[in-house]
Amino acid sequence: MAQGTVQVTHTGTSRWRRRTGEYASLAAALEAAGDGDILTVAPGTYRENLVVQRAVTLRGPEGTVGSVRIAPVDGVALTVRASAVVQDLHIEGQDSAAPALLVEDGTPELSDLRIVTRSAVGIEVRGAARPTVRRCTIDNPAGIGIGVLEGAGGVFEECEVVAAGQSGVSVRGGAHPRLERCRIHHTSGAGLTVTGEGSGLEAIGCEVYEVNGTGVQITARGAAHLTDCTVHRTSADGITLDTDAVLTLCDCDIHDIPENAIDLRSRSVLTLTRSTVRRFGRNGLSVWDPGTRVDANQCEIHDSTGDYPAVWISDGATAVLDSCRVHDVPDALFVLDRGSRADVVDSDLSQVRNTAVSVSDGATAQLDDCRIREVSTGAWFRDHGSGGTLSGCTIDGAQTGVIVTKGADPRIERCTVTAPAEAGFYVSAEGRGTFDGCRVTGSSGYGFHVIDGCRSILTRCRTERCARGGYEFAEDGQLVEDCTSDESGVRAPAQEASVVLTAAQTPGVLSAIPVQRPVEGVTGPDPAAEPARSSKAVLGELDTLVGLESVKREVRALTDMIEVGRRRQEAGLKAASVRRHLVFTGSPGTGKTTVARLYGEILASLGVLERGHLVEVSRVDLVGEHIGSTAIRTQEAFDRARGGVLFIDEAYALSPEDSGRDFGREAIDTLVKLMEDHREAVVVIVAGYTAEMARFLTTNPGVASRFSRTITFSDYVPDELLRIVEQQAEDHEYRIADGTAEALLKYFTALPKGPAFGNGRTARQTFESMVERHAGRVAQLAEMDKDDLTLLYPDDLPELP
Repeated sequence: MAQGTVQVTHTGTSRWRRRTGEYASLAAALEAAGDGDILTVAPGTYRENLVVQRAVTLRGPEGTVGSVRIAPVDGVALTVRASAVVQDLHIEGQDSAAPALLVEDGTPELSDLRIVTRSAVGIEVRGAARPTVRRCTIDNPAGIGIGVLEGAGGVFEECEVVAAGQSGVSVRGGAHPRLERCRIHHTSGAGLTVTGEGSGLEAIGCEVYEVNGTGVQITARGAAHLTDCTVHRTSADGITLDTDAVLTLCDCDIHDIPENAIDLRSRSVLTLTRSTVRRFGRNGLSVWDPGTRVDANQCEIHDSTGDYPAVWISDGATAVLDSCRVHDVPDALFVLDRGSRADVVDSDLSQVRNTAVSVSDGATAQLDDCRIREVSTGAWFRDHGSGGTLSGCTIDGAQTGVIVTKGADPRIERCTVTAPAEAGFYVSAEGRGTFDGCRVTGSSGYGFHVIDGCRSILTRCRTERCARGGYEFAEDGQLVEDCTSDESGVRAPAQEASVVLTAAQTPGVLSAIPVQRPVEGVTGPDPAAEPARSSKAVLGELDTLVGLESVKREVRALTDMIEVGRRRQEAGLKAASVRRHLVFTGSPGTGKTTVARLYGEILASLGVLERGHLVEVSRVDLVGEHIGSTAIRTQEAFDRARGGVLFIDEAYALSPEDSGRDFGREAIDTLVKLMEDHREAVVVIVAGYTAEMARFLTTNPGVASRFSRTITFSDYVPDELLRIVEQQAEDHEYRIADGTAEALLKYFTALPKGPAFGNGRTARQTFESMVERHAGRVAQLAEMDKDDLTLLYPDDLPELP
């Protein structure tokens, strides 16, 4: 291609030296020009490596943007070493080891340049150079867009990196440029990178997007300050800080990030003010390692697209959230590991699918004057060494307000829980905690529920309108002082043990009236304190159960095999291996739970189990609300059943047909591993409807292989239902009058046997209804004898549904 000519206008200080000349090459023109001269380049392509060493103006003709191409075969296309003005040029470079445009010294002004190249760097600024770069475009799919290094600086205004094979903008070696209203996109490395001690970047009103990598990366003591900037649509993290990096974000928006929106570690420090983090796939803030710190003020984190906590603090890191909002996320704040700490002040955590605040593995959380609403769990202090303080916080619309487990010991003061579905404050598995001046209003369960050997302190607390009671304590050791309840849940008479008023939960007219139970009493009899019955005695009770003939045969066969195996071992002979885990199938009310209890007793009498007690659970007891919590719940249920029987009712609910991302799978996997690791400790019985259990075992072969046999519980026939009613009558000192047995048979024959049919439960409910109708009839008599008080007549039968 032919070169154009160059017109040079000399503008010296003396009027007589002003002259005009034309040169055949740019190099010749630059050689002839002096400071202040203007070089207007004619349209064309120039295959020259240009060096500007004087304060001249080098420009293309007006109105013909891109008509002048500087495109040497190799090397640096344009080098600037003076405070020159360069504008309206199209620069191309082809050298993968050199920049297309190199600025080495001075304070040049570069404007309206288009750099289309496949060089190592599009624009490189180094040394003492401090250029002002305006409205320039860099397209370099082979290397870095803009590189500033070796202590250089400069201002980049309204520039755009439209493509880069590596970083869009790279700052290192103590450089410190300023970017204003720039756009960096379609890079194959980080959008912005700052690395090295003394290196810094200030960006105002910039946008980083469509990045195949991390949006902004600050490392190795680098620092940056971003104001009114946007980072979005990256393929990796939005922003990463590593190794003593420092970053300040003010009025920034980080969104549509598939991984962590912001990830920092290794003593890095992040300050966020009035910034938004939204639509992220993993954590909104991910903070790791001792010395790493986040300070967020008036920020908003919301709309997670993944299943991870919005804020994750671990390995000794620290985070402070002041006047922030976190909402529409799976979990809001997770603090893990000893030395990790979160301080949250005057902030809102809302619309959280699982846990708002989780503290575990020795971490600490301090929440002051925060508002938590529409969550599953407000705060969960999970294990030994985990603690902190909740002060002046409100929790509205949670399943459970605060959970304390496994030795955790937080302080909760002046907090209010409103309308929880399960409990305001729940302490279990040897959790502790101090609750001072707390209040629970409108709970669908308990206000304070403390169980499983826990030691908690309650002072000046109050509960109001709690459906199951204000306070429920399973064991002694709770220190309760100056607590009140409109349910009369706690009383502390002088020199007497604190007591809790509870009502038995058995429905019907035969249910117990509320009784006063000392706090030191446990919820049920201690199996270890009761004399163990012989297997013969337990089998005798099994025989008294109505019907269930095939079940009785199966249990006896298992008992005989275990007994003979034990005797063979005592004689020094090999004993056949008997898998004791069972599957019970059948409709509700057919005696599955009762037989499971007796089976545990039999195994205890034979020395197979230590205690033989029964722990009954269902899906709600095993499946947690987020990743990891299901394994904890399943482990806790298994531990409670040690030495006895773990009875899982409706076990097929752990593996629904449309399971998708359901956490029931985690419960199954945890259970199978526990059964394998502790084969002799617990007997597991899974139970449910016949068809559903068949599907459950088919779709979970790992479960099916661990059960020795399936025992089917058939529905009761009318004769058996009659016998159950007769047993109930005998136990409660009633008698069946003449004609009543025949009426009962007709009643049970005509009774619909649909899905709602309760078998033995229906028989017991029928008896209770008869007792209720009998009472209504006899109460009208002026005088009544023993027959009146005991005989049940056909007229006492309830109406058929």
